[in-house]
Amino acid sequence: MIKAFYHENQRDNALDEQRILDSWKVVVGDFIAAHTLKTSIRNGVFYVKVDADSLKNELLFAKSMLLKKLNSRVEKEILKDIVII
Repeated sequence: MIKAFYHENQRDNALDEQRILDSWKVVVGDFIAAHTLKTSIRNGVFYVKVDADSLKNELLFAKSMLLKKLNSRVEKEILKDIVII
């Protein structure tokens, strides 16, 4: 019933997007999750706001690996890119 609702409202990926958001801590670990201020997904882009520039640089280097791990949590390619703020 929930899937039908999302499909009717053209939000087929909404449940998968929420699963990706919920799995951020599992993928990056407790330390990075503790320094994450906000996460969101818009148009296939995962936005992450962190509280330290050094952490931002580390995440930029790991961007492709993070994309693969996050998409693997839902077993399809929902995310096309990651933007770290």
